[in-house]
Amino acid sequence: MRWLEDGLPAAVAAALREVAPELGDQPIAMRPARVEEDPEWWLASAVAGERFVVKFAWSEPAALRLAHEIAVLEALEIPFLPEVVASSTDPLLLVTALEPGQALFDVVDSLDRDEVGRQLAEFLGALHDPGAARRVEGELGRLPPASLQPASTDVLRDRFARWIRAEQRSAVRRWCDWADDVLATPRPGVLVHGDLHGGNQVWAEGRLSVVVDFETAGLAEPEYDLRLFPGTGPGVELLTATLRHYTAHPLDPERIMAWHLRTVLGDALWRSEAGVPLPDHRTPDEWVDDLTNRFAALGIAP
Repeated sequence: MRWLEDGLPAAVAAALREVAPELGDQPIAMRPARVEEDPEWWLASAVAGERFVVKFAWSEPAALRLAHEIAVLEALEIPFLPEVVASSTDPLLLVTALEPGQALFDVVDSLDRDEVGRQLAEFLGALHDPGAARRVEGELGRLPPASLQPASTDVLRDRFARWIRAEQRSAVRRWCDWADDVLATPRPGVLVHGDLHGGNQVWAEGRLSVVVDFETAGLAEPEYDLRLFPGTGPGVELLTATLRHYTAHPLDPERIMAWHLRTVLGDALWRSEAGVPLPDHRTPDEWVDDLTNRFAALGIAP
């Protein structure tokens, strides 16, 4: 496997000429990438000729994640996958067709939540089907756990309190104890996307066009894939709509919220410690208020 020397346009263009010579003369527009010191995240994408997405890596840890995504996409046969135009591990490159549309984050307020939930349940039902895992295992061998794991409750108990109001701290500790109890008995794993947030979904005219970024796909319980839904759009409507339509496995809302708790507080923690603004530019204590409201809306009392 040969990854790129750096993430600069010249290196991307040279790799594209090797992997897909017919696209080699297309103009390349680099997409903004988060600057990270950790080589695990030295991975980005560009748009070639306004028609193709080119995904690449320039470190070994990031390259392994992209190679994993290529293998997953080659094996899967389910709806809403990106159209793979070309792929290679020498040099490492994934080229997919650019789907017109917008991220769910940008349009969720204008969409019918029940219809969005129905389509997401269709995607998840196909992905979580045992046959999907078997096909990917046939390509990769034994499936690894989903690689994007949220912060542990021990970490949250130890380091999160300083970022919130004093009167919130006992509730957060109680929530962590509750999450430990809820998740104490593991459930059988299915193939999960692993990072199914609104930015990894493309929607056009009220329809789900494509789900992207399968680099963290792996084994986890099905509830793990819904852990980001309670924070997408107003209230918990997207989650409850998806639960109404999802029929692949019995789902436990408490397990979803236990994963959601760990993910949300973990995200707020690392961003706060790193001096990185939260995605909505609010504060960790406001995120804790949101969690309180979500638990209440679902009738869950942790």
